[in-house]
Amino acid sequence: MSGPHDIVVTGIGAVTPLGENFPDSWEALVAGRDAQAPLERFDTSGCRCHTAASCRLPALDDLPAKVVRRFSRASRLAIPAAREALAHAGLLDAARRSTLRELPVSVSTTAGGMSFGEDFARLVFAEKHAHLFDQVSRYLPQQQVLDLQQTLGFRGHSFIVANACASGANAIGHAAGLIATGAAECVLTGGFEAIAELVFVGFDCLQASTTGKCRPFDVNRSGLMIGEAAAFLVLESAAHAARRGAVPLCRLSGYGHSTDVFHLTQPKPDGSVLVEVMRTAARQAGITPRDLAYINAHGTATQVNDGVEAGAYTTFLGPALGPTRISSTKAAIGHTLGAAGSIEALFALAALRSGKLPPQINLQTPIPEIAPALVGAQESVENPRHVMSVNLGFGGSNAALVFSHAA
Repeated sequence: MSGPHDIVVTGIGAVTPLGENFPDSWEALVAGRDAQAPLERFDTSGCRCHTAASCRLPALDDLPAKVVRRFSRASRLAIPAAREALAHAGLLDAARRSTLRELPVSVSTTAGGMSFGEDFARLVFAEKHAHLFDQVSRYLPQQQVLDLQQTLGFRGHSFIVANACASGANAIGHAAGLIATGAAECVLTGGFEAIAELVFVGFDCLQASTTGKCRPFDVNRSGLMIGEAAAFLVLESAAHAARRGAVPLCRLSGYGHSTDVFHLTQPKPDGSVLVEVMRTAARQAGITPRDLAYINAHGTATQVNDGVEAGAYTTFLGPALGPTRISSTKAAIGHTLGAAGSIEALFALAALRSGKLPPQINLQTPIPEIAPALVGAQESVENPRHVMSVNLGFGGSNAALVFSHAA
């Protein structure tokens, strides 16, 4: 993505099961913490799986309590993460509202405010009619965008991606496209996902959730762990950032995406589409696979996904497999679905800036072909120049992002 509309990242923010902001989350991640815990927000007695990675909701003390009560859990995650990103970019005023009154938004989610929809159904079945309108009117995903705009004081074009587990990467890619084509100079982009009972039970019914530890890229992996998070980036053209004196954190230099049209829930077995998506992102960034210091992998710890993904990295990286380090952070924070591509992009970005690498925790017997590349405890790389974040989703969606040194 080079040329007159070079794209830079100037601010990041996140709420994850490991922390109420991005610095705390990153510190816990590289230390090898695991956020898996019993899920107590709703009854899981009829499920195989009873654990998840849940967030502690940050306080919104500057807002009236009656306003906060109207927010869905998804909004309670998204607002502080977006506010942190804008503050990091130098785009918040003293009242903690955006200094840009026009600010396009490109976000992703799977469930949106589905918990409100679930509450509506419970009230109907119980023949309780109080608050029915509030529940049904505020569960749609556009409501979370409206909550962001109203709370943070901006307006503008908004775009919501609901493309399964590659949504977060595609939302960032769409934001980059707006800047690359000159349609926008600055975009707030990212994703949010709150654990919803329907989604949790759905994955449990598919027997995709683990009853033990989440072990990506392990021969004896037994399934994914559901998580929740919100993560946002401020993307700008380099020229726009320079005009306002913002210091870029890095460049978003490459993006690739495609759909393999193979199966509703399984990736194409040969991984060929994922390989081509990674090659597209690398070509756009003007690099070769050996230039990548680190790849944040999708790595769900399901049998089919991790086998296909390991083979795709072997093909894509070739001799660079090993020197290029790989890990899946879902072992620590769970699969955050519509937020996965966004929070994992932030983790890759943080690895680029710090040289520290998220370890592949819970690993016992690594898949042999990818074993040489998996990150160990307290690993770091010196002077990384390029990193990649990779995501796959139901329906065969594949996406890859490349972040490069700001120089």
